[in-house]
Amino acid sequence: MQQPLKSPLNWYEALNRNLLVRSLETIQDLIVVSLCIGLFCAMVIQLRGIFYLMLPPLNFHEVTADILFLLIMVELFRLLIIYLQEQRVSIGVAVEVSIVSVLREVIVRGVLEVPWNQMLAACAFLLVLAALLIVRVWIPPTFEGIDPEQRYVKHYQGENKASG
Repeated sequence: MQQPLKSPLNWYEALNRNLLVRSLETIQDLIVVSLCIGLFCAMVIQLRGIFYLMLPPLNFHEVTADILFLLIMVELFRLLIIYLQEQRVSIGVAVEVSIVSVLREVIVRGVLEVPWNQMLAACAFLLVLAALLIVRVWIPPTFEGIDPEQRYVKHYQGENKASG
């Protein structure tokens, strides 16, 4: 039997996939770090603006809106830090940011100023986000050493041994 001819340059075999993946992860981490630095600078600028708004005459509505916006930026910063530490996006923090963002918009516009259909949509969205916060408690923590695919494989192998 004749063996198939091998090409001297199989680029996909020569490519070290681990090196490629590590390089892409490093680039992705650099992007996230640059987002952290940019967000931190934006928070400092926002904080300076809040201090200027506190000078007389005090516009309480604007100060409240800016403080809530700063809190949203702090939560986004925390989300980026968690991503850098654990290489995952935290569902809880993302949902919390969404909840604060919706509440900020309602507070800034004023509850009585928002049309009823938009208020109904905001309430429905908040209910869905609250349900997500509750449901995430029952979701297995796949990033803490528990791999659902491995559990399935072990379970499947256990059934095969019992039947075999």
